[in-house]
Amino acid sequence: MKALTIKQPWATLIMQKDKRFEFRSWKTNYRGDVLIHAGKGIDKEALERLKKYLPDELPLGKILGKVTITDCVPMSDEFAKMLANENNDIYTSHSFSNNYGFKIENVEVFDTPIEAKGQLGFWNYDM
Repeated sequence: MKALTIKQPWATLIMQKDKRFEFRSWKTNYRGDVLIHAGKGIDKEALERLKKYLPDELPLGKILGKVTITDCVPMSDEFAKMLANENNDIYTSHSFSNNYGFKIENVEVFDTPIEAKGQLGFWNYDM
């Protein structure tokens, strides 16, 4: 199954359904299920800024669950405004420096996260 490694706290925010788009500099035509892997990297600025949304401990180096990518939206002023109005803590101008937002739906959190080594881009994990 396809997997995508995402820095914390962003991976957790996706799995909590607080973040509906994952931003990347590259476009994807892929639509379908993807495992969300919390990488070992931490966005320290975001962690500090978004504490109120997060649990005390964040899993690192683990597959947290499964989502469905249903769209890949090119960044535009209208798209950025819509997201900022939705939650301007999570969707900041820094988010919009990337060119595409992968729309995430059907979040399924695993009871027990799966230890795994991440990779760049989409990668495959045998379930």
